[in-house]
Amino acid sequence: MLLEKINQANDIKKIAPADYNKLAQEIRDFLIEKISKTGGHLGSNLGAIELTMAMHLALNFPQDKIVWDVGHQSYTHKILTGRRDGFDGLRKFGGMSGFPKRKESNCDAFDTGHSSTSISAGLGLVKARDLKGENHTVISVIGDGALTGGMAYEALNNAARLRTNFIIILNDNNMSISENVGGISKYLRSIRTADNYREFKVNLEKLLLKMPKYGGTVVDTLKRYKSSFKQLVVPGMLFEDMGITYLGPVDGHDIKAVSKLVRDAKKIDHAVIIHVITKKGKGFGPAERHPARFHGAEPFDLETGLPLKSRIKANYTDVFATVINKIAAKDDKVVAITAAMPDGTGLKRFRNMYPDRFFDVGIAEEHAVTFAAGLAAGGLKPVVAIYSSFLQRAYDQILHDVCIQNLPVVFAIDRAGLVGSDGETHQGLFDLSFLSSIPNMHIMAPKNKWELADMLRFAVDLGLPVAVRYPRGEAYDGLKEFREPIEYGRSEVLYAESGIVLFAVGSMVKTAVKVREELKGKGYACSIVNARFVKPIDEEAVCVAAENHKLLVTMEENVLSGGYGERVRDFVDRNKIQIKVVNVALPDEYVEHGNVDILKREVGIDKDSITEKILTEMQSERKIRRPFGKAWIK
Repeated sequence: MLLEKINQANDIKKIAPADYNKLAQEIRDFLIEKISKTGGHLGSNLGAIELTMAMHLALNFPQDKIVWDVGHQSYTHKILTGRRDGFDGLRKFGGMSGFPKRKESNCDAFDTGHSSTSISAGLGLVKARDLKGENHTVISVIGDGALTGGMAYEALNNAARLRTNFIIILNDNNMSISENVGGISKYLRSIRTADNYREFKVNLEKLLLKMPKYGGTVVDTLKRYKSSFKQLVVPGMLFEDMGITYLGPVDGHDIKAVSKLVRDAKKIDHAVIIHVITKKGKGFGPAERHPARFHGAEPFDLETGLPLKSRIKANYTDVFATVINKIAAKDDKVVAITAAMPDGTGLKRFRNMYPDRFFDVGIAEEHAVTFAAGLAAGGLKPVVAIYSSFLQRAYDQILHDVCIQNLPVVFAIDRAGLVGSDGETHQGLFDLSFLSSIPNMHIMAPKNKWELADMLRFAVDLGLPVAVRYPRGEAYDGLKEFREPIEYGRSEVLYAESGIVLFAVGSMVKTAVKVREELKGKGYACSIVNARFVKPIDEEAVCVAAENHKLLVTMEENVLSGGYGERVRDFVDRNKIQIKVVNVALPDEYVEHGNVDILKREVGIDKDSITEKILTEMQSERKIRRPFGKAWIK
């Protein structure tokens, strides 16, 4: 096998040109087989195999640098830099990341995980190179979907002023996660036919030269005004107009053609864009037919492409999808917004049922939020469905455009908490903290699927900025018997005893039930309060708890700093309430990729870790004796 000859960076140059396509097929087969077992980003990687090979043939590693936008298409790059053996542990705890990691290899120039960042980072590497007097090549790879992000244009604006080489490769597969939308997508579709421009220009020139008397004059005039003529045939010529040389479009699966263009681009003394056309999921039928499904695939059957584990129970996204449609059926002022993820956020059905009330703004979270603010100011009830880790990109817009005006925008925050295999860049561990810092923001988290439904209805009717955050994965269907109506700023007492009280937020209620069972088995009475509201906290519930409990434990799937637990502790300290507070939360660090259950154990928010922490605290307080006040009556 040719693949066995690739053991370190630059080994691809030992492969004969006649064997390039064979190597590409071996890489394709390898990725399909490995990802079918581990799960991972299949579609984007199958589409970037030949492109990656072409870059590696034209570059020298680790001296030259590639910055991958988002980074989930870097699997072939990992193979070509000697990390083939790491794929058995791909995205597993302690194993190889599914994204570029500088700590993993010196051939990874920059850590990425979110979109629209590569041009900015690449520009920084270019400036660092020049200031240090070095001469290596820097390439930023960005997809057409990521090009909808405003940050990409901020970077292009700066790159246009360069007087030194910088290569930008536009990997155009007409997809982000779902199918691309908007003007940029339309523009790129138009210039995919640029080859027609070249053919047309040649044929037109031949025709004009045959014209008697004036043909040559017309040709000369056209050449003098080439730019204007070009714009007639290729609409906009956005990049050329900015001062960035445009090369392409070229078939991104033609290794020799792309490699040649990269070598040519290295000779240009300013910024240059190479426009390559690729097919997401290329070479694997199910991924070509269903690219969104194979964006981040679970382990699947090689023959059919179907997941190995069928979903029996609804997940939280499914619940959101069902409920938001029911709400919209009764209220025609409800509209929904997503940032390029109608499938991932559960808005696909909403789009089909209410196309005029659905808005996919592309990968543009900042715009999504301010757009929603405008809709709210116009008298509508916008619901913005975004993953937790992506919403943090729109902090300023939430603060400035929504909350200052106290506009009724509902944020449906999916993938809150630990999400697992995608690692640091995708863990939703900060939303409670950054949202809690904003005046006029209200935050809720459901304990189970029924409470998510109730909270969404409450949020839409509240008429204020409100966030409902819920985790990835199967919706908890326990505690069905506890379904008190949602009241503004009020928690819900699930079990009322004495001694120890657990104030649990959202997904941690399920864990709290298990912790309570463990504590009761060891002879400790234990109450559970479902916090419901993270902001405002239920101050009355804290005061009542202090009357017959000596230990209050807050539990949240969020970082400690700025989170729910700190708000409770601050309230207790400011008011000199006589109760010991222990906070269970994520530590002040980034959490790597891996199975969620393993990660919870590693960061100390699993059942056993919490139980041990409480028992240690209780044992240290054994000599303290103080009478309890009145019983907590539910």
